Amino acid sequence: MTPAWIAGIDVGGTFTDLIAIDTVSGEVRLAKVPTTPQNQAFGVLAAIESAGLDLPSLALIVHGTTTTTNALLERKLAKTGLITTKGFRDVLELGRRTRPNPYGLTGWFEPIVPRELRLEVAERVDADGNVVTPLDEEAVARAATQLKKAGCEALVIHFLHSYINHSHEAKALAIAKGIWPNRYVTAGHLILSEYREYERGVTAAVNASVQPILDRYIQRLVDELRKRGFARDLLVMQGNGGTVAAGLVAETAVNTVMSGPASGIIAAAYSATASGVAHVITYDMGGTSTDVGLIKDGVPTVSAELEIEYAMPIHVPMVDVHTIGAGGGSIAFLSEAGMLQVGPRSAGAMPGPICYGRGGAEPTITDANLLLGRLNPDKLLGVDTPVNLAQVRSLFEEKVGKPLGLDAIGAAAAIIRIANDKMAGAIRMVSLAKGHDPRDFALFPFGGAGPLHAAALARELGIPRLLIPMRPGITNALGCAAADLRHDYVNTVNKPLPTLEDTLVKAVLEAQIAEGRATLAREGVAIEGVKLLHFADMQFQGQSHILTVALPDTDVSRSQLQERFDAAYWERFGVELPEIRAVLVNLHTAVIGLRSRFDLAVLGRSARAKDLGGAKTGERQVWFDGGFRATCVYQREKLPADARFEGPSIIEQLDCTTVIEPGNRVAVDALGNLLVEVK
Repeated sequence: MTPAWIAGIDVGGTFTDLIAIDTVSGEVRLAKVPTTPQNQAFGVLAAIESAGLDLPSLALIVHGTTTTTNALLERKLAKTGLITTKGFRDVLELGRRTRPNPYGLTGWFEPIVPRELRLEVAERVDADGNVVTPLDEEAVARAATQLKKAGCEALVIHFLHSYINHSHEAKALAIAKGIWPNRYVTAGHLILSEYREYERGVTAAVNASVQPILDRYIQRLVDELRKRGFARDLLVMQGNGGTVAAGLVAETAVNTVMSGPASGIIAAAYSATASGVAHVITYDMGGTSTDVGLIKDGVPTVSAELEIEYAMPIHVPMVDVHTIGAGGGSIAFLSEAGMLQVGPRSAGAMPGPICYGRGGAEPTITDANLLLGRLNPDKLLGVDTPVNLAQVRSLFEEKVGKPLGLDAIGAAAAIIRIANDKMAGAIRMVSLAKGHDPRDFALFPFGGAGPLHAAALARELGIPRLLIPMRPGITNALGCAAADLRHDYVNTVNKPLPTLEDTLVKAVLEAQIAEGRATLAREGVAIEGVKLLHFADMQFQGQSHILTVALPDTDVSRSQLQERFDAAYWERFGVELPEIRAVLVNLHTAVIGLRSRFDLAVLGRSARAKDLGGAKTGERQVWFDGGFRATCVYQREKLPADARFEGPSIIEQLDCTTVIEPGNRVAVDALGNLLVEVK
């Protein structure tokens, strides 16, 4: 029989989540297993086994991984060498003359490629693409040999102005490949054909330094899957919200940075659109961090301005997500000044929160929710040895309560309040800070801990309603299963509109389309069609700030570009500047291979109760602002399709727990989502 199952598997900081859908029968299987940081492939295989899936019956696996993100944040990178234009070896270290800390002469910064491994060769192309100094090909060969002898595993070639004329980089790439002992050689123009040599160079260096790590991981995973009988397609999530075939993913490894957050945004857009909600703020709270994004008119915001940490700008298109170190495993502690702080340190998967019973002894957000009655101690996932609540209470009093003059419950409430304040700040960053009123949006909470805090955040920010998906704890895995293939291309033009040639925009965009279609053909993954998105980065002459505007197609006139830029500038700043010329900086194309869709209603299929009483599992005391209140507890899967009720209440399911605050009104929609009107 033809395989019919599609599996989406997302690796998070604490748990590895899986959702599998039989595209013929509509059967759904779920799994949530501890992440295995030493080798994420073990967690992936454990999730497949936990779901009872037969690998030969799988038609497709789509995998979201944090391999490259973790490697960058932990600086566990491959030893990388750089060959660059003579006189410019220190560009990656000089950067933009910023400082790690705004005050004082303190801070720490280490470039991805150390100075002794950054070698120069004679060559020069000017900003118009003219060759000023021919490439010294013998010097390239000597430099590649020297870096190979120095023990470099990866090599990056980055020449000045290669975005406008890449002939020298292409020659150097061919020479280096003849010398280099493996295929980990990156030419900057193949990753990013965009001006600004610092950002372009860092992006290329990031790609080179994570390429061997990602390639080895994917190859190990593919080998293990093959041994167990899987013989179909494996796709990997990218930071742009699309997927790429596993066989090609290592070529542009940098594109998988932020893979995990991107899958959640895609799932949110897919789910919200199906529910008829056009504008949502996404709020993904997992075990180690919280990711916040914005979706307007059903389209996630995409940006090429990510700086994953100080002096590490990565200028490839990625879903625009703001991340903070506040997750279920975030540790609460007292600072040197005696102030209570929550995160960014996390208990992670090992040892995890105190209540996981793996030796954790530091109070966390999860432990605080447990003490406040919001979590059921008998239904916690990932618990090895159950811990007595008295032990958790004792540690809270010892570590946090006594120094602050609070009992265990007071300490837990304070931890939740501080965590909520941090997460509300993150939501303000993606909404108010960018000119969006939160009151115009619904809050879409997901992740294992998102629905625990969503009602309080919505109340704080004036967001009128929540849209809580049917499977919040595995939304990222759902995003993997639903994501299309996607490849993004960018080319710098950098010309004032009055001097722009009429045919240039069309020629650049059509070349990008051709390259994208060729890549889709190389992947060989079944798609139902191709969707094209075009964008222009523009600015006023003399400014450095860029605004991105959408283009309707490849045939765009100069006047249309000006009109779209003026409209975007007015919407963002409320100012008109007709006396200043606009500049077309970059042109983007996203080439999207559309995969077949599945009906989200299958996620909500279950043996529902006839009335609300049939879904009720009991009552317990739950803390809300002002103290403990008797609170009804419901089982999510049994809620009637037409259920209507008011908080306070707790809604439990396999993958997460939802807190409904007093006065909030809940309704279940046709897809099984919870629509919550916030008081």
